[in-house]
Amino acid sequence: MKEALKLVVIGGGSSYTPELIEGVIKHYAELPVGEVWLVDIEEGREKLRIITELSKRMVEKSGLPIKVYETLNRREAIAGADFVCTQIRVGMLEARKHDELIPLKYNVIGQETTGPGGMMKGLRTIPVILDICKDIEELAPDAWLLNFTNPAGMVTEAVHKYSSVKSVGLCNSPIGFQKWLMEFFELPAERIYAEFVGINHLHWISDVVIDGQSKLQELIDYPQSYKASNVPFDGWSHRFLNSLKAIPSYYLSYYYMTEDLLKEQLEAARTTGSRAEVVKQVEEELFQLYRNVELKEKPKQLEQRGGAYYSEAAVLLMRSIHNDSRDIQTLNVRNGNTIDFLPQDASIEVNCIVTKQGPLPIPLRKIPASVRGLLAAVKQYECLTIEAAVHGDRQIALQAMVHHPLAPTVSIAEQLLDEMLKQNKQYLPLFH
Repeated sequence: MKEALKLVVIGGGSSYTPELIEGVIKHYAELPVGEVWLVDIEEGREKLRIITELSKRMVEKSGLPIKVYETLNRREAIAGADFVCTQIRVGMLEARKHDELIPLKYNVIGQETTGPGGMMKGLRTIPVILDICKDIEELAPDAWLLNFTNPAGMVTEAVHKYSSVKSVGLCNSPIGFQKWLMEFFELPAERIYAEFVGINHLHWISDVVIDGQSKLQELIDYPQSYKASNVPFDGWSHRFLNSLKAIPSYYLSYYYMTEDLLKEQLEAARTTGSRAEVVKQVEEELFQLYRNVELKEKPKQLEQRGGAYYSEAAVLLMRSIHNDSRDIQTLNVRNGNTIDFLPQDASIEVNCIVTKQGPLPIPLRKIPASVRGLLAAVKQYECLTIEAAVHGDRQIALQAMVHHPLAPTVSIAEQLLDEMLKQNKQYLPLFH
């Protein structure tokens, strides 16, 4: 077993990185990381410097023998890596702002991973990630790529289809729900089994089992019974959940409550600004904190950024692969035969047993019959988007846009595609 591991973080200047460093320090005994390489691009040089200095202070405080390096040379960092984490945002928050605001002009949901906005993020991101994979294939062929760059499901599927890199996709939504369950039932994680069915940002919890007993109906009834506001699914109609026999993830509200969410987004765009503009302000405040040379730990304010537990999920996954732990984690992996009505090479988000050879999907006990149509439709849109991204094909891109459930008409899909491709011209060389 290798004595000291090399971890590479691409997008190292991200405001999330201090949480990742915290996790590396916390789990050092089971995950002996000797080197952390933080990588970014020229535009992120200043943020990278600030994050690197904070990371070094955190490591120094811990007293652990971890060396932190910063570089704009991706290949230098990747060479000989054991784990590569990707947390990039092609076009940065400015591109996200347009992903969110352009659809609203057409009365279509504007969201960074769902609908037209998610499609544009995928088109920008997939070619860049595949380029990173070429470096990994050449310079660190045994490394694991842990991707939590959104849209995580599409990116993971593209890597599986178009590279030989060992890759797993991560999202903070499942671990966030599992932590809520632990608090709700006042039990440790190993006593609770929550079954996740679906794909990234489109999953349902089809059962929650404790000591062999299903607690799903109890959970569905709880917000109704107690008028609870601390329940992550209290906004759903009880009648609907009762008939669905599952708990939908937050992102399903864009499909099940489209009109309400669209009104909220239009109002926010007029008043507080898009989510990208809000996040930009939060990031500026975080980096003000990070600049403080007295700061030697992850600040609490980072949890407001919207990505709580991302990095915890990444560190837990690395630890489990390294130690062949065979514990259960909810991950984005190749489907195989797990969900029989989706393509075998599709990326799905389900519970897996994590081994040294990678995650093994656990057979599903329940797939609610009523979710199959929406799940298949969005997965088909994802497959088309991946093909469009890889080949720069406008015709396939149009089919992806038209067949997304949130696209109201062919005419609007055509207009949206044309305007959004034009807006993203500098990030989409294959299309221009």
